[in-house]
Amino acid sequence: MPHGTVEEDIMFGLGVPELVLILIIGLVVFGPGRLPDIGKALGKSIKEFKSANNEKDEPRAEINVTHETKQLPENAKKEEKI
Repeated sequence: MPHGTVEEDIMFGLGVPELVLILIIGLVVFGPGRLPDIGKALGKSIKEFKSANNEKDEPRAEINVTHETKQLPENAKKEEKI
């Protein structure tokens, strides 16, 4: 099966059979009454993780590396020798 098909990449690289198996195990372990609450909590956690991961990358995009900035380590080594 080629990579990127609907069955292969539904969520986290898991296919339909794997997701159904996880759902059945969840029903057995937690029961049908608690499963929606657990799903909401899991979805919220994933959303917060993705948000935090995106925020982590933002400062890097704001840093402007200039020619002088690239020379700072070289200048520091020259100063150490003096």
